[in-house]
Amino acid sequence: MVGGKWKVLILWHLENPTRFGELKRLLKGISEKVLIQQLRELEADGIVNRKDFQEVPPRVEYSLTPFGKSLKTALSPLCDWGKKHMKRIGELPSSCERQ
Repeated sequence: MVGGKWKVLILWHLENPTRFGELKRLLKGISEKVLIQQLRELEADGIVNRKDFQEVPPRVEYSLTPFGKSLKTALSPLCDWGKKHMKRIGELPSSCERQ
């Protein structure tokens, strides 16, 4: 449900309802196409809500569902571990790098 490079980062930035453009700015390096795809998958899995305001220009906000909030809570210890070991993780040889 949260495999890949971007889904956990998307979850991390959805503390409050967030517009698409803001997510794109927060997730440096993600293409618009990939962000759309990842958000659609998270929505289909019941992790993210999409609220379309039916306005011109279009305005859409994304937020975590209760299920998504529980997932984010479960991922917090992993984030803490990563922060604690950031220096060591950054020093790993290229054969051990994350995909």
